[in-house]
Order: sequence, then C-alpha cells, then structure tokens
Amino acid sequence: MIDSKKFWDKCAKKYTKTVIKDQVTYQKKLAITQQYLSKNSEVLEFGCGSGGTAIIHAPFVKQIVATDISEKMIKIAKTKANKCNINNIIFQQSTLDNLVVQERHYDVVLGLNILHLLEDVDRSINHVYKLLKSNAIFISSTSLVGEVNVIFRWLIVIMQFLGLAPYVDFLTKKQLTDKLIKAGFSIELEWQSSHESIFIIARKQSSNTIE
Repeated sequence: MIDSKKFWDKCAKKYTKTVIKDQVTYQKKLAITQQYLSKNSEVLEFGCGSGGTAIIHAPFVKQIVATDISEKMIKIAKTKANKCNINNIIFQQSTLDNLVVQERHYDVVLGLNILHLLEDVDRSINHVYKLLKSNAIFISSTSLVGEVNVIFRWLIVIMQFLGLAPYVDFLTKKQLTDKLIKAGFSIELEWQSSHESIFIIARKQSSNTIE
C-alpha cells in the first residue's frame, strides 16, 4: 500500500491548484460551520491540506491549530496564511493520533474530507472525542465511498494497486453515523448535497464514559 505521507507530499502542488467545483455546497458548509464558531473558540482542524478552509474561518475564532500529514501541504498553508496576514493559525505537520489529549481541549474540531482517508476511523473518532471539551462540536464532511457505484469502487482498488491512489475506507452513511454515536456523539445536523457525501455536526455528550 502506498505511504500516505509520500502520496500527499507528491500531490501537494497539484492539490493547491485544484479549484473547488461546487462552490454553492462549499459556501453552505462554511456558513453552517461559522454558526458554531465564536471569537473565543479554540479550534482544531486535522487533515487541513493547504489551509484554505482554516484561513477562511480564522477571523471568526480565537485560534486554530491546523494539522496535516503532509509537510509540503503545511509549508504551502503557512505561505498562504502569511500572504493573507493571518496570525492566529498554528500549522503543524502531524497525524491526528500524534495530538496529545492532555495538551488542550478544543471547542470545535474540524475533519473535512478526511475521515474516509483514515485507516482506523473508529480510533480517530474516539480520539476526536477526547480532544474536545464537554458539549463541544465535531464538524465533518466525508465522502461516502461505500455508497458510490461498484465500478468506481473497483477503479479505486486498481488505482491503489498501481500506487495512484491513497488508502480509502469504503464508508456508508449508516456506518459513519453509527461510529459517531458509538463514540459518544449526538448528531445535531446531517446534510447531503449528494448521496455520496455527508456533512455532519456532532456534539460531544458529557455523560459518556469514554473520558
């Protein structure tokens, strides 16, 4: 299997130049997210890519810690933030598993277009739960690869075999929502622009025993 860090380092420059095709959907997700942000919010975004979404949200929060597995993505993100005179984002090359729970608890965690790329989704969701303050929010946007056409799924497998695609979890909507609920979240909002993608606002339940 292709190494995820090497794959995203290799794709970094091309990824940065990619234009978001569905701007209406993207802007709606930004608007919904900002309803859960405040000037006092301490935010974590994991899998931040080249930092575009973090930079958009930065004026609405106290601080964002934005992480990505790719060192090259982080380098690009820092450059973009400097050009925009944004100084309340801490960019760092890291995986979610490497973030130490004891360091801080966040008001909001963002996991955008990333959960389906993780090899252990359950562990990652549980780790997000631990990183959040009581009653805080986890916002995710996830490709439901398990819901797409079976031919496309086989194409992904072939591309992975050829080293042209990273690891992908074939998540379905039910699998993802079940994982969130099992971890101790309540789902406040589900929105789908298509049956192959889902945007979720999930709240950490303070009574859960996971802590």
